[in-house]
Formats: sequence, structure tokens, C-alpha cells
Amino acid sequence: MALYHFKAVSQSGEPQEGRLEGADQQAIVRQLQQRGLIPLSVEPAGDRSASILNMKLSLGRKGTSERQIQALTQDLAALLKAGVPLERALSIMIQVRDREEDTRLLNRIREGIQRGQPLSAVLAEQDTGFSPFYLNMIRAAEISGNLEQGLADLAVYLERSRQLREKALSALIYPAILLLVSAASLLIILTYVIPQFQQLFADMGQAMPLPTRIVIGTADFIKNAGLWLLLGLLLLLLYVRRRLHEPRIRLAWHRLQLNLPLVGPLIQRLEVARFSRSLGTLMKGGVPLLGALDIARQTLGNQLLIEILAEAGNGLKEGKRLAEPLQASGRFPPLAIQMIRVGEETGQLEEMLLRVADTYDREVENAIQRLLTILEPVLILGLGVLIAGIIISMLVAILSINELPI
Repeated sequence: MALYHFKAVSQSGEPQEGRLEGADQQAIVRQLQQRGLIPLSVEPAGDRSASILNMKLSLGRKGTSERQIQALTQDLAALLKAGVPLERALSIMIQVRDREEDTRLLNRIREGIQRGQPLSAVLAEQDTGFSPFYLNMIRAAEISGNLEQGLADLAVYLERSRQLREKALSALIYPAILLLVSAASLLIILTYVIPQFQQLFADMGQAMPLPTRIVIGTADFIKNAGLWLLLGLLLLLLYVRRRLHEPRIRLAWHRLQLNLPLVGPLIQRLEVARFSRSLGTLMKGGVPLLGALDIARQTLGNQLLIEILAEAGNGLKEGKRLAEPLQASGRFPPLAIQMIRVGEETGQLEEMLLRVADTYDREVENAIQRLLTILEPVLILGLGVLIAGIIISMLVAILSINELPI
């Protein structure tokens, strides 16, 4: 039995918070429901400190982050599914929220609802992170008269998207740290350790072996021109970043990304999973295919795939099916195309798109693990070879000075 921390409200709207033991989160939810409470959040007690830290830091940004919007969406969906009216649900959420930005946002939303505005219109007026995707989902749910289900679908979409992105970023943390430590180690050796030997060799007045001269020359260059080199790299990065705003350059760069070994297939799977989940969620929420496709392609980060989907939208206007232009582009995996084709033929496209997203979520995890399996030993081996080369070059010079056999 594990210990879980929960937040809930009673039918009268009174907030409650505490800890319960249970087999899993669903068991805690059932316990709360049996007590007549509406669960808002259930999380392992050991993870709460990290969760609170993430909430407070909010990735260094002020205002309502994507994580906060996801939490607000989940809470509002839970309250509406329990039969609480929208305005009352917002009032309850204001009472249980301890984050000032959240309460201000919820107050503005409640005031709009009190004026008789629909939720989608109120959210569109806010200057926070409600994307066109989010607003269209809410609008479609309002038209269908099933706002609570639309919010629940949105919460699932935001959670899955965040998990996928965080898995990709978390997997890159260790290689990034290893690369930084390697660079720092080499920098210390070249700028502090090597100059000590350089003075020794200069006092001996003897010609140094070629490997030693190369190492010492590199150390001198970094020591004398390192700051200028760093400044040049920063200016180059700024220049490249500015050029990437040009459509032609950005398209060429994104095309190159998809053609890179190892990295290209990973980017492709990430984008396919994101697109499929966005389009499937929108269609499930009642957004027509053509409008949903236009919104879903805006969630992608690769300009080449965005243009391919724009062409697919033009094909839909001409009566074509979605799978045809995607297959013709050669940029979408065959499995995804076949599943989309089956969905179109059976009239269950939204369900097949969500299955595609789940499939490629797993593919992304596997691809990341394979990439790390290759990347980590390569980085360690590369660092070892560089440091060993520097040490050997110093030993060769020391042995030559002392006229010892090598």
C-alpha cells in the first residue's frame, strides 16, 4: 500500500486536503468518491515536494504555464463531471488554489461567465497560454453541449503531450551534463595544467616532439583567444538564429533535420505523435476534419511537415482523402499512413489517429533509449581519447628531455 496526497472538495464546495493509503491512484479516487468528495488531484506523497517545487519555479516564467493550464483543465473537468455548475466550479477552484496568478485568472473567467459569455469567448480574451487548439476544443464542446467531456479530452491531450516532451528532454539531460563536464575538464587541462609543463620545457631549451607542440599550441590559442572565440560563436549563433526566421532558410534547415541519421527518425516520430494526437483530439471534440487539420498542423515545429499538411488540406478541399497526400510526401511513416487509411475507410479516423499517437509515443521512447545507448559510450570514449592523447603528448616530451627510452 502506497501513501498518496489528495486535494478534493465536498458537494458544498468545501476544500479538503490530506493523505490516504491505497493500492494506486484509482483506489484513492474511489475512496474519496465513497466519502462524497470530488477528487481534484491525487499524487504519490513522496513526489509532492518535487511537484510543489515545479509549481513554484514554473520553469522560471511568470504567469500561467502550460502545466498550470493542464491542472486547471483537469480540475474543472472533474467538477463539471460531478454535476457542479460552471460558475460554481470556478468559485470552488478559486478557493482551493494557492497560486496568485491562478486565482486572478479564474476570477476573470468567472466574471466573464457571470456576464453571460461562453467559456471559449472568455478564454480568448485572456493574455495567457490558451492556444487556438485549446480554444477550438472548448468551442466545439460548447456547441455539442458536452463541455465536461471536451475538458476531459483536453486534459488528457495536455498530459500526454507534456509527458512526451518531458521524456525527450529528460533523456537528453545526462548526455548534456556529460558533454559540459567533458568540455570543462578539457578547458582546465589546457588552460591551467598544460602551461605548467610549458614553462618546464622552455627552461630545458630542447625541441619538443610534434604531439607536444600541437597540444601546447592549442592551449596557447584557447588561453589567448578563448574569449574572442566564445564571442565569435555567440555572434554566429545569433546570426544563424536570425537567418532561421527566413522561410526559405527555415524550410531547408528543417528538411535537413529530417534527413539526419538517428536524429531525423526521432524528430519524425515526435512530430507524427504530436500531429496525430492533436488532430484526433480535435475531431473527437467535434471539430470538422478540414478545420481540425489546419489547427493541428500549427502544433508542429517542423516547417516541412507543416507545408505538407497544408497541401493535404488543399487536397481535402478537392475531395481527396488525408492518407493520399501524406503518403505521396514520403515524410510520414508507412504504419501511420496505413492506420489513417483504415480509419478513413471505416469512419473511425479520430480513434485511429489517437492509436497512431499512442504507437509513436512508444516509438519515441524506444528511439530515445537507442540513441542514448549509442551517444553515452561515444561521449565517454571521446573524452577518454582526448585526455589520454594530452597526457601521452606530455609524457613523450618529459621522456625525451630525460633521454629515456620510449
